[in-house]
Amino acid sequence: MPAPARSPGPHRRVLEGLLGAVRPEFRVDVLMFPAEDPVFGGGACRVETCQRPARGHGLCQGHHLRWVGAGRPDLDEFAATTDPRWRRQRPNMQCRILGCGFGAARGGLCQLHHQRWDRAGSPELGDWTAPWAALREPAPGAVCRIDHCRLWPQATLPFCHSHANTWKVNGRPDVEVFVRRFDEVATTEEEIIRLDRLSPQLKLEIQYALQCRRDQPSTKTLPVVVMALVRLLAATNAGSLLDRAEDEWRTQIGRPAPKDGGPRALLIYARRQVCDLADAGGWEAEFGRDVWQMRRLGFTGNQQLTFTRIPQPWLRDLVKRWLRWRLGTGLGLPVASRGLLALTRFAVFCQRIGVTALADIDRVVLERYLADLHAELAGSQRHGDHIGALNMFLHAVRQHHWDDSLPATALVFPDDFPRRAERPPRALAEQVMAQIEDPANLARFTIPAYRLVTLILIRAGLRVTDALSLPRDCLVTDADSAPYLRYDNHKMKRQALVPIDEQLHTLIIEQQTRVGKAPVLFPRPTKNPDGRAPVASSTYRLALYRWLACCEVRDTHGRPVALTPHQWRHTLGTRLINRDVPQEVVRRILDHDSPQMTAHYARLHDTTVRRHWEAARKVDIAGAVVVVDPAGPLAEAAWAKQRLGRATQALPNGFCGLPVQKTCPHANACLTCPMFVTTAEFLPQHHTHRQQVIELITAAQARGQDRLVEMNQQVLGNLDNIIGTLADAPASPTVASDAG
Repeated sequence: MPAPARSPGPHRRVLEGLLGAVRPEFRVDVLMFPAEDPVFGGGACRVETCQRPARGHGLCQGHHLRWVGAGRPDLDEFAATTDPRWRRQRPNMQCRILGCGFGAARGGLCQLHHQRWDRAGSPELGDWTAPWAALREPAPGAVCRIDHCRLWPQATLPFCHSHANTWKVNGRPDVEVFVRRFDEVATTEEEIIRLDRLSPQLKLEIQYALQCRRDQPSTKTLPVVVMALVRLLAATNAGSLLDRAEDEWRTQIGRPAPKDGGPRALLIYARRQVCDLADAGGWEAEFGRDVWQMRRLGFTGNQQLTFTRIPQPWLRDLVKRWLRWRLGTGLGLPVASRGLLALTRFAVFCQRIGVTALADIDRVVLERYLADLHAELAGSQRHGDHIGALNMFLHAVRQHHWDDSLPATALVFPDDFPRRAERPPRALAEQVMAQIEDPANLARFTIPAYRLVTLILIRAGLRVTDALSLPRDCLVTDADSAPYLRYDNHKMKRQALVPIDEQLHTLIIEQQTRVGKAPVLFPRPTKNPDGRAPVASSTYRLALYRWLACCEVRDTHGRPVALTPHQWRHTLGTRLINRDVPQEVVRRILDHDSPQMTAHYARLHDTTVRRHWEAARKVDIAGAVVVVDPAGPLAEAAWAKQRLGRATQALPNGFCGLPVQKTCPHANACLTCPMFVTTAEFLPQHHTHRQQVIELITAAQARGQDRLVEMNQQVLGNLDNIIGTLADAPASPTVASDAG
């Protein structure tokens, strides 16, 4: 019976993959890239017409050394005024004797003039007159064969004195070959990648990593960094990056210089690319592993889902199946990570109490777990999240029949979830917002992009991740030419539109001009060759906190303000509600998924209105101040009654204090009704009404209608009391037990 075929080892498998993956242009021992290469080139030198790639401060190596030697003057001025030619292209020194075209040989003089000067006793050059008749001038028009050199050729040679010496030192090569060396821009060793010192497979692996860097241009990789890694790898005598685990490479390769993390980062990147090539296969290959590399499954970054901390194999397989199903439905990776964390904790608890199979997980086990969870996480946000994840997991196992041994009593009920305390308002105080929105403070942002991000967060209410990820073409106008901001709502996984003002519209157009052809509105300034990577949230937050400290923004207690960018979203919602913008409109502006999310701001509005109601001076028809003690037992009930009264019994000059369950016996006679309450906001109506009553009394007296005069005299007196009390200084209020 023949022996079963053995699967190739990882090294053999990856070697076969590399041979088929590395393209010919990368499968060479020496790699060179032009200065304009988006990944491996440093960009063109800042000195105009210089063709060499930039290195330090945007200058090529030669101009950078020249800039340092000049004492590091202003870069822009240096780049505009310095000689653009590199050292080998600059002309050699000419003889100091006026009219002599030979190159300087000794003491600033050509050979012939130096001999004559020496025989003359070495006089001061300014006083010495050379005997021109004795000099041997070249044929008319003869100059050095090097194109940029205009000196006379030396004797019968085709070159000037200095170039002739260089030609001799280099073994007198063919003249044409020697001349071309000066016409070409020389490539220094720091611009060349040499891989010939690596073993064959290791060389292929580095070539494959460099090819991946070119195909996925997320950062620059200069040749000097690659060569630093090559030297480190050559010193280890490794045959493959797979010889050691990633953590071993991190600790055993030797620490680079503190400011040079490039070689180490490139090494880790290369090993991951090689591993991905060896272990490719999508979900079918990744599912069986206990550590999922999410980049192999289409997710960005290098995040992992680790199942090794779930000790039970039977439970680990079910958790894997549950997460694969949820990720397949579009679940975000952060939520999946939280779900895995919750089930890992449940698995550890089950092991601790002796649960050995899924059939042992019943209601009794769940009740014990709920108690254990409460003891550790009571009052925290994670408490409910852990219960919710466990509930969804058990429901999925039962729904999809992944394992029918799960007892029917393994149920989580709504009463098992902790009651969440209502979160306090997160809107910023207007005193803080006034400092933040001060034009003088906004002008202190050193980077215009960060100032624009801040204004978008304040005025459009976007989440910080959505604002930083805005595409360059994010502006939309309607038929009336009104501007809107179009963005991707990552939380709701949909596109949304929000109206913006003209100033914000103009600022966004200016930012579009600044970023040029970059596909995003706020591209990351470094390590972003194709401009597709937006500014990171952490980068903006650091800039924001530095700006807040620079502007010395203070809270109501005089302390430095501490805020998060998301609070501006809450502030916008609260401002809109307080301006009586309908709640449904606020929901659409903030792109909330349900009215319940927007209701939080409506609660803030109610609190604001009540605060003003409590502070307002309320008077009855006699002009006496009526106050409800805000701390009294009837405060909530009184406020509810006032809200209902304003909504159902609205009056043009005040509001009714009559309980809504009763019928008003004073139809159209509010100013003679003891239930009537008014505030200073209605003073204009009271003055107008008083004038109308005076005119009515005057007309009634003229007609002899004494009864009408008597009735309106009472109304006039009440109006005088109300106006006098509301217009004068505050009086000592009479505290009422029931506001009417």
